[in-house]
Amino acid sequence: MTSSLACISIGPQIGLKMRVRMGRSVKVVLADLRQAIDKLAPVNGERLPPERELRSVLDCSRETLRACYAILEREGEIWRHVGQGTFRGRRPIHMPIRDTLLVEGATPPDLMRARLLLEPQVAAEAALQADASDIVHLRSKVAVGRAAGDRAACEQADDAFHRAVAETSRNPVLTGFLIYLSGARRRVAWQREWDRTYRRIAPDEFQTIHSDQHDRIVDAIAAADPDAAASAMKRHLKVIEAAMLGEER
Repeated sequence: MTSSLACISIGPQIGLKMRVRMGRSVKVVLADLRQAIDKLAPVNGERLPPERELRSVLDCSRETLRACYAILEREGEIWRHVGQGTFRGRRPIHMPIRDTLLVEGATPPDLMRARLLLEPQVAAEAALQADASDIVHLRSKVAVGRAAGDRAACEQADDAFHRAVAETSRNPVLTGFLIYLSGARRRVAWQREWDRTYRRIAPDEFQTIHSDQHDRIVDAIAAADPDAAASAMKRHLKVIEAAMLGEER
């Protein structure tokens, strides 16, 4: 007996006929899925609708849909990227490594080098974009850092200050990069180095040095001086780098 046909729509523009029947086999759902892909993602590289939408259209379980995906992926008809979705066609040859793996593999020197390349320019842009309310906000972040009572609070306050500088740049791409780097700072390798540095240097001295440098960065941003802001940020990061290496600077 053939299944009845129903017209089911995904989105406002696409009408798609599907056989609807509960508990259908992978073979039957796979045939309908191929039809859906031809309608909904006809060009290689196009993203398929989310799984929950396809499950509704195909009237199948999550397990059945994923079994179909596995077959199509082996055939090179689709490829999947964690956190981004499922796409039509074969996986690109030069597919980037997952961002989370890049963060996991970053060493403290990797992170400091990236920060030295990026953050001075972020501070310079912040100096060009800041208004009076931004300066008040940045000063408040410095004050929180001065009042930090332990290593964890100091780390959180430092992270919040650098993020606030990025947000002052009014550029969401720059802010996104800083958030990405912030994620690396929460990894074990960085935290181990940070803890070792914090214990070697007297905590009150460590916090005073950091807060004074943060103040100088804010002074340059408040003066709308991008060169001075970039220089102040670079000096600050160099001091952090030297402290983590056990050097005097």
